[in-house]
Amino acid sequence: MVTPRNCYLVTDCHCRSIVCPAVADVKGGGNFEKLQEAVVPDVLDAVGSDVAKLLVKFSNGEANLGNELTPADTKETPEVDWTPESDKFYTLSMTDPDALSRQNPIYREWQHWLVVNIPGNNVKEGQTLADYIGPGPPKGTGLHRYIFLLYEQPKKIDFSEQYKGVQDTANRKNFKTREFIKKYGLDKPVAGNYFQAQWDTSVG
Repeated sequence: MVTPRNCYLVTDCHCRSIVCPAVADVKGGGNFEKLQEAVVPDVLDAVGSDVAKLLVKFSNGEANLGNELTPADTKETPEVDWTPESDKFYTLSMTDPDALSRQNPIYREWQHWLVVNIPGNNVKEGQTLADYIGPGPPKGTGLHRYIFLLYEQPKKIDFSEQYKGVQDTANRKNFKTREFIKKYGLDKPVAGNYFQAQWDTSVG
């Protein structure tokens, strides 16, 4: 039995099993209900009932299906982890469907991060199409959802999207997750997570 990264092998007199405490990818259950509530219909039409919970960890906290974090705590690129299928490539996205606000989402979705052709779960080895930009919700616009979705690619894909660096903010508004996944033949997300944040003094 091969033990995946971040996991350990438990052995007793009856069985041997792999435990993965660092990879929050338990499938179905409350993940489905909470992700569906956050994502449908503002980002996607549906998520699968077996969707796993994606590990999204910042230096001062981690996403937990709708918990509130601060812009200061989520400024730096998070560690994102999952248990991949062998020899598969993945696409990881992060969007805000509540721009300008949840009541007035004229910029839905604002693209915060997009990495494609990720080999296994090695995000740093993937192709970054949009650099990570942390939350910056405007003052008085309330809580924004910051949604992470992970897709298993059918193969390595030649993505034609224009690269967006951290200075390129004008072209990040009105990103359409539905159109993106349809364009590249991606199915429902295999994992996801989200947190919420609102303006504080660190935003400026």
